[in-house]
Order: sequence, then C-alpha cells, then structure tokens
Amino acid sequence: MKNSDTHYGYLTIVLHWLSALIIFALFALGYWMVELTYYDSWYETAPALHKSIGISLFLLLLVRVMWRSKQVNPEPLATHNRFEQKSAHAVHIILYALLFTIMLSGYLISTADGVGIEVFNLFTVPAFSAFIENQEDIAGVIHQYLAYSMIVIALLHALAALKHHFIDKDATLKRMLGWRKNS
Repeated sequence: MKNSDTHYGYLTIVLHWLSALIIFALFALGYWMVELTYYDSWYETAPALHKSIGISLFLLLLVRVMWRSKQVNPEPLATHNRFEQKSAHAVHIILYALLFTIMLSGYLISTADGVGIEVFNLFTVPAFSAFIENQEDIAGVIHQYLAYSMIVIALLHALAALKHHFIDKDATLKRMLGWRKNS
C-alpha cells in the first residue's frame, strides 16, 4: 500500500491514474461544454457536472497531497541523470500548482454571482461575494489558458514516461503502473 525506496505504493498509483483520468475528462467536458447554446439539452447539466467533478478532484488532490507528504519517494533510477531528476521534480510542482490554480479560478467563475456550488446534489460549497469587477470573465480566461497549459504539460509528462520506457528501457513507467518484476 505504501511507497518504498524502490516502488510506488498501490494507493499512490491509484491516486495518480485516477487524477489523470479525471483531469483529461474534465478538460474534454470543459472544451465541449463551452460550445453549448442555451437550446442544447446539456446547457445546464454539463457545467453542473464539470463543477461537481472539479470539486471532487480538488478533494482527491487534497488526499493525494496529504498522502504524498507522509510517503517516501522511490529513489531515482540509475538511468536518470541530474537534469532529469530536477526536471521531474519541477514538473510535478508545476502540475500541482496549475491544478490548484485552475480549481481556484473555476471556483471564482462559478461563485462570482454569490451562489454556492452544488456538488452532485450532496452538498454545497459556499460562495463568497465577488472580489473584483468582472471576476467571472477574468477567472474564465485564467481557467482556460491554465487548463490548456496543464494538458500540454501532462502530455509532455506522459511522453517523458514513454521515453524512459521505450528509449531508455528503464523502470520509470513500470513503477507507476505497479509492475514489480524486472524493475
């Protein structure tokens, strides 16, 4: 369940892949829903779903950050040079910062009118009054550009894992897939 010096634990692996799946699904949903018109049947449902899933991802990321803070990280593989190690660390920090900033901007978009966010009709995240004039528009631009940036960086992150797997032929990807043989 827990990380070791050589492997990621199963909870870390599940949190990683579940987060990745939700992030790409939210991006796809967001990309699709901005084109909806008032007369589309999903006009109200898609944003409500996007918000609910976004709040759920926020809660999942809080769990992930808390879990990560209490876990050891596997030692870098011998095939990883210092630049790759520093780059990987920087990319992880950037991904977390982007995620939390995207979520904050989404919150500011959704609550600019003073109405809380209903999460799957289970609970409501309270709203604050708008902090700045045109908050919804400004936060919307930030949300959009950071979401695109997030996807680009996440794809580069995935390409780096594939590079390690197919070119370097090391166990980087295998460790995040939970494969323990030959790693």
